Amino acid sequence: MQTPDHTATLAGINQKILSEGEQLPLVMLKDGSRVQTGTVATMLVNILLYNQGQRGQVEQELRCAIPTLFKVGLFDLFPPEDWIAGANPGRRYVGQLAQTWLTENAGASPA
Repeated sequence: MQTPDHTATLAGINQKILSEGEQLPLVMLKDGSRVQTGTVATMLVNILLYNQGQRGQVEQELRCAIPTLFKVGLFDLFPPEDWIAGANPGRRYVGQLAQTWLTENAGASPA
């Protein structure tokens, strides 16, 4: 399950896709874990920014999203290898992050 700090961090990151004053909800999944909504949409924006040459903060934001993206099943539908195989640099970076997360957290439950 995500720690409150991780959830708050991801909520702050996901604000970048919202109009001023808007907030995305935290939702509870059937297994009782909570995930921050908007993570996939923010990842898509960050991939675009990465492809435009932005690094640093964008890379950190993408890294922060990986456990939640695993938790909601994104990498079950589109495995990290598929992300890495494409020609899109941002997508490849996300795939590499996902592979690293899998290696470092073998047997652990995401988010």
